[in-house]
Amino acid sequence: MTLINKNAAQLNAMIVSNKRVGQYHQIIINVGDNAEKCKPGNFVAIKVGGETSRMVLRRAFAISRVTKNVAFGGTIELIVAPHGQGSKWLCLQEEGAIIDVVTPLGTAFGIPTEPVQVLLVGGGYGSAPLFGLAEVLNARGCRVDMLLGASTANKIYAPMEGKRSVNSLRIYTEDGSMGQKGRVTDPIPELLSDLDIAVVYSCGPMAMLAAINSITMQSEVVHQCAVEESMACGIGICMTCVLPVANSQGEVSMLRSCIDGPVMDGALVQWDKVGHVL
Repeated sequence: MTLINKNAAQLNAMIVSNKRVGQYHQIIINVGDNAEKCKPGNFVAIKVGGETSRMVLRRAFAISRVTKNVAFGGTIELIVAPHGQGSKWLCLQEEGAIIDVVTPLGTAFGIPTEPVQVLLVGGGYGSAPLFGLAEVLNARGCRVDMLLGASTANKIYAPMEGKRSVNSLRIYTEDGSMGQKGRVTDPIPELLSDLDIAVVYSCGPMAMLAAINSITMQSEVVHQCAVEESMACGIGICMTCVLPVANSQGEVSMLRSCIDGPVMDGALVQWDKVGHVL
């Protein structure tokens, strides 16, 4: 592993809670002292399917929250949508089950050294890591405002929890079934000005991240985004999760989302080249 994953460890960890929350599962895993090294934006790679499974690759899941628990020690929370075989298997695991995990992996969100105004923008269940991030930012003294968006109401993850985590919360659904009708990016230009936003943090579909970046590029606002690219190995070996990213000199190269991300400077990602071979 590279230095970015120097704190990562392979653990046999116990699931201490597995609850259905709407369309998703909230899974809490005991990782002991390793929790001290997990930050908002990091992810975990889990061996799925059991010992006889043909699913040989681990599955990557974003860490949504890190907690110190008197009963269980350090825990991490995952929000999982049971879509593929691996995530369905994980969602079927009961409390007390022991799973093979590697964590923490990847880059974390950068936290301001001084209190500033920040805006958190999340799409679907991809917004879950923003709740733990909000707690860290609040502890730093930042004012935290949040936008949550999805195509329809049942794809918004835990709106009440989001409301408790931030100074203000606005919800947008494309069909108008919850909050205001429209896209979550619609109010961003006005909010950047009205709230004097210094940093936008975003998690969600790549198209949403690209749209946010096109807005922040017209200002001096920093955009930190957690990119959504499929990761086969999670540790930088397989090169399946590469993205075109520029350096400070403007030179573009294909960087690995699992090593150089998932959190990246949105201004450096070459959004118009994503999905193309350079």
